[in-house]
Amino acid sequence: MVKLDSKDISILNRLQANADITNAELASLVNLSPTPCFNRVKRLQEMGILNGKVALVSAKKLGLNLNVFIHVRLKKQDEASLEQFESAVEQCPEVMECYLMTGEEDYLLRVLVPDIQALEELILIRLTKIPGVENIRSSFALKQVRYKTALPLPEQGLSLSS
Repeated sequence: MVKLDSKDISILNRLQANADITNAELASLVNLSPTPCFNRVKRLQEMGILNGKVALVSAKKLGLNLNVFIHVRLKKQDEASLEQFESAVEQCPEVMECYLMTGEEDYLLRVLVPDIQALEELILIRLTKIPGVENIRSSFALKQVRYKTALPLPEQGLSLSS
């Protein structure tokens, strides 16, 4: 069993807020000296808890104005059909998220496109052509009420099974 104490959680929270922070700044914020802080970050990376750094880019400033949720139902839900659909979706850069779901639809996709023409092309030319797709239904997000990337972490720490 692996334990994350309150210092580990504090490090994770600080890095989720700003991954560009220097080790010296991070150490100061979490009340550690730089070497132990560096060692904790390295340990979190080795455990696979920290998986790299990304830049959060503004979709709107780049003209990706439509945030659309697409519900997809397949004709069959066997392993081959699911794998075929997932492989095809991997080839669509507009698909930001894809989830295998319970309920009436098999998949929920979140896509970002610049306009309705791009959405039409994605749905009619690519998604409907994936073998096994039975039904596609889409919903437009009118307003993003909340968006965050930071995971909710308990302040007191966590015990993880390895």
